[in-house]
Amino acid sequence: MLTVCEPATFRQTVSSANGWHPNGAWTKYTTRKPVSLGQVSRKLRPAPPPLEANDQLVTAVITAAWAIGLISVLVLRDNLTPGERWWVWTCAVGLCLGLFGLWYVPRLKRARARQAQRRSQARS
Repeated sequence: MLTVCEPATFRQTVSSANGWHPNGAWTKYTTRKPVSLGQVSRKLRPAPPPLEANDQLVTAVITAAWAIGLISVLVLRDNLTPGERWWVWTCAVGLCLGLFGLWYVPRLKRARARQAQRRSQARS
């Protein structure tokens, strides 16, 4: 039985159980010879297909969250100390970037679709 009064007993039990050495070294791991990674078998599974998401919906939800944050901070701006006023600008920039994302994501998807179509026509 381990007690707080006998720390030496605890140390001895731990060292005999899992290779802990009293000087702080993990003898279980440090006394082995180095292993070459060339000897490790490399059975790799094929990569899973990428997940498709509704990018416009994701962008719209995040933009709405920034808008709610901006409205909240603007309503409470009198309660903010001068050192916390940067929150207003953070929410404003997040909202602007979200609006840019709503404009940009459809164009990116159309460009990727055109590029995939060109690649498939080039292979044919």
